Amino acid sequence: MRMKLLPISALLAAAACSGQDTGPAAVREPAPGVATSDSETSSAGRDDGMWVMPARDYAATRYSNLTEITADNADKLRLAWSFSTGVLRGHEAAPLVVGSTMYIVTPFPNILYALDLRPPAGRLKWKYEPPTARAAQGVACCDVVNRGAAFADGRIFFNTLDAHTVAVDAETGKEIWRTKLGEINRGESMTMAPLVVKGKVLVGNSGGEFGVRGWLTALDAANGKIAWRAYSTGPDRDVLIGSGFRPFYPQDQGQDLGVTSWPAEQWKLGGGTVWGWISYDPELDLIYYGTGNPGVWNPALRPGDNKWASSLFARDPDTGEARWAYQTTPHDEHDFDGVNESVLVDLAIGGRTRKVMLRPERNGFLYVMDRATGEILSADPYGKVTWASKVDLTTGRPEINQAMRTGNRRATGVCPAAPGMKDWQPVAWSPRTRLLYIPHNHLCMDYEGTEANYIAGTPYVGASVRMYSAEGKGDTTYRGNFTAWDPIARKARWRIKEKFPVWSGALATAGDVVFYGTMDRSFVALHARTGSVLWQMQLGSGIIGQPITYRGPEGKQYVAVLSGVGGWAGAAALGVLPEEDPTIALGFPIAVSDLPRYTPQGGTLAVFALP
Repeated sequence: MRMKLLPISALLAAAACSGQDTGPAAVREPAPGVATSDSETSSAGRDDGMWVMPARDYAATRYSNLTEITADNADKLRLAWSFSTGVLRGHEAAPLVVGSTMYIVTPFPNILYALDLRPPAGRLKWKYEPPTARAAQGVACCDVVNRGAAFADGRIFFNTLDAHTVAVDAETGKEIWRTKLGEINRGESMTMAPLVVKGKVLVGNSGGEFGVRGWLTALDAANGKIAWRAYSTGPDRDVLIGSGFRPFYPQDQGQDLGVTSWPAEQWKLGGGTVWGWISYDPELDLIYYGTGNPGVWNPALRPGDNKWASSLFARDPDTGEARWAYQTTPHDEHDFDGVNESVLVDLAIGGRTRKVMLRPERNGFLYVMDRATGEILSADPYGKVTWASKVDLTTGRPEINQAMRTGNRRATGVCPAAPGMKDWQPVAWSPRTRLLYIPHNHLCMDYEGTEANYIAGTPYVGASVRMYSAEGKGDTTYRGNFTAWDPIARKARWRIKEKFPVWSGALATAGDVVFYGTMDRSFVALHARTGSVLWQMQLGSGIIGQPITYRGPEGKQYVAVLSGVGGWAGAAALGVLPEEDPTIALGFPIAVSDLPRYTPQGGTLAVFALP
């Protein structure tokens, strides 16, 4: 159920966080263009009828120029067709549409389906079933999810849970190559969606809760061979930091910080996995991505800044060489991974147009950064933040609330909780409204560091966590938000309150319609300018997938989304019993223990259109 919109003044007061949430307005520039290059990937991406990568474009806007579905007629949307995946776990992927074919990847066992979009739409063209090792399920910290595939040069690229990347012929479904990149016996897995840039398939690993060492790897799209690998921790030669590395802030400058900011040898178990999103600016020729939490969760066991975990990198896609980096959360004490997406836009700030990235971080601050240099232009809380008072724009460091420090002590009322103000669930940007649409969480936690011992392939956490609504431990009415954020005014324009965390992606269209899904099974269309509910429909299971829109072969606009509750947020609906242990599954299920009353498990693609 959608809750009544709050006046923005009430929302800001309720946030109970320090630091300014407003700022001077600026003259708005014309809508930024989508980042493109000369590859088949971007050529297909420029076709408004297709959807060739989960983020829609290299700039990660998740915005479509299709206009058949508008704010005036969205209330007439109807189910056009559906398809069952046959898998009952968390479905976080975005479908792809290339020509007259849709491609979807399931959670483990990571089946790739190709569906014919020609009438009658939804017929199975082929399916590819990789030999994904069953043992990989044992090292998936937060459900056996997969966040989608990518298309380029006639091939579909995707990752499997057992740390392989696969290339499949888009027309026939035949495997072209399959490359092993990690070891499940060490706790490595892969859940992220690849990005293909300049003939390289960019992929990263998961496993930050198992003491693995994070990396981003570039594979040759033609043959699957490793072109380069950049680790997140360790000496500069491993992190691919060389003479061209020029970070903006002094604390990020220095030699071998990936070693010296850790206790001896701890960097080898230091996490910093790359399981989130990658963006690309072809003009600057830089890729952007963030790294996950440091290992172990108990910060008392790893004094120092712990570089380069919970950090943001800009790299040369040809060589992997780092051009700049910024650590969003030095010495992360609350599991605030930095893996969220970077949306690349041009904005008028300080009287001139700047090439910026918009980053709604897990740590609760929405960063506007110069993407050429790594300078922070603004950083504002977009929900309830108690762990820090602000981000110092001079130093780039957050000013930490000492009462919220963890280590070998219990901190209560830490906001946001470990899944962050926003976890992996991606935002959308509309160049028409100049608003960022953010699906996110409204949770706080109690956090206490504990002892931890490393055994390869087993959990290496060292923390006891219990989460709950930011409204209070007894509240079950308000645990998620869908927010429209103005990055120039530095404030929310409107906000929808949800019963559960909003764990789906967002989609914005030129028809001034925004779509998202809820964990209690609603697929929702909102007016992009006002936030008013235009339409909603209950699906068979909770929605944590990424909605897309496309033009069918007959010229009609469709909207598609996968339903199937799960993921970290949906663990309570997958048989986890938080009543027996409130800290089970890293403390999330107890915060949504009522979820099974609102959704069963599922796994279905739903496609909608106007009559």
